[in-house]
Amino acid sequence: MAKKPSSRRALHHPRHNDTKALHRRHQADKFDDPSNIYPLNTRCHHTETAYLPPRCEQPFSARTPAQQRYINAIKRHCLTFGIGPAGTGKSYCAGALAAEALKSGRIERIILTRPAVEAGEQLGFLPGDLNEKFAVYIEAFRDILNERLGAGTVNYNLRHGRILAAPLAFMRGKTFGPDTFVVLDEAQNTTIAQMKMFLTRIGEDCKVVINGDIQQSDIRGPNGLADALQRVKGLPDVYVHQFERDDIVRSGLVRALIDRYEMAM
Repeated sequence: MAKKPSSRRALHHPRHNDTKALHRRHQADKFDDPSNIYPLNTRCHHTETAYLPPRCEQPFSARTPAQQRYINAIKRHCLTFGIGPAGTGKSYCAGALAAEALKSGRIERIILTRPAVEAGEQLGFLPGDLNEKFAVYIEAFRDILNERLGAGTVNYNLRHGRILAAPLAFMRGKTFGPDTFVVLDEAQNTTIAQMKMFLTRIGEDCKVVINGDIQQSDIRGPNGLADALQRVKGLPDVYVHQFERDDIVRSGLVRALIDRYEMAM
């Protein structure tokens, strides 16, 4: 008389394995079904689902007269400096204008760069390739582009080289050609040599914006941004826009905090 298969051997029966595979496929199909993407409970009306990044559908416009003057300067000049305290919208205006120009076809490429300098703390070794390492430094600009273009469009253009984000050191040897919009952010952390290298990359028919706050430099020694502002005085097609404390739009608290820090200096 043949022995009955043990319960342990029965677990490996082909029919049993087929049943488990069908169950796994059923579970995967549940997560792939768009009807199973649920709205988030949030006060932000632009966040509709867990998979939809926030995107602003409204045309970009200035929030203050100072921002409007800055925007006009960027549109009219080859090289524009945006100088002033945090929270005035320097980076946002530059990023939004770049996104708008790329979307409309007026430019072919956006280049985002900044010195890879940490603000008073050491982050240590960062894993991944160059793009993954530098993503930590350029995340604020990525958020601006995501808001103006949508995350899918930004990812596509990053993959195809129409949006390039790279450390300032990697700008050496490049030329900013026609139909390119270049933004150098946190320029107060450049050395004189770095700023000279960057400025001498400027080619014909490109748009270059340099943003920074001289009071928030994280480097020792001479400041490349402050030095450049002295050197570009009187040059044609160069504009220096100075934001003031009253131009801060981030919050009233930021304005008050900057006042307190300036009083102590």
